[in-house]
Amino acid sequence: MSTALTFVESPPGLAPLLDFTLDDVEGARGLHTLQSSDAPGIRLFVVDVPVYVPWYAPVFDAENYESVGASVDNTDVMVVATISEGSPVVNLMAPLLINRTTGVARQVILGDEWPLAARLVQAGAA
Repeated sequence: MSTALTFVESPPGLAPLLDFTLDDVEGARGLHTLQSSDAPGIRLFVVDVPVYVPWYAPVFDAENYESVGASVDNTDVMVVATISEGSPVVNLMAPLLINRTTGVARQVILGDEWPLAARLVQAGAA
């Protein structure tokens, strides 16, 4: 499935890009590519929080929800994933808040209470 996303402000490091396409990675439940519509060479991997980090529960303030025109009931939270030292890590310090109805999105920068690179571990392996 492919979904058009429009960020209310460019994600950090990706200015001036605002428009992206979120595509499912076939055969990998909860894994997606986030590709710039204006610069197709820019592509990130993002994962669904409930699938990969179900214990992750950041607190978003009303301003964050308002900025994407949503409430807690119609938003999805995803995090950017990458490979570090041969294993997958996710950025819990800067989750993506996405209005699932309109596709309006924002990368929210949280404080130091969440790690920039949290290692993903296989269920039952911890």
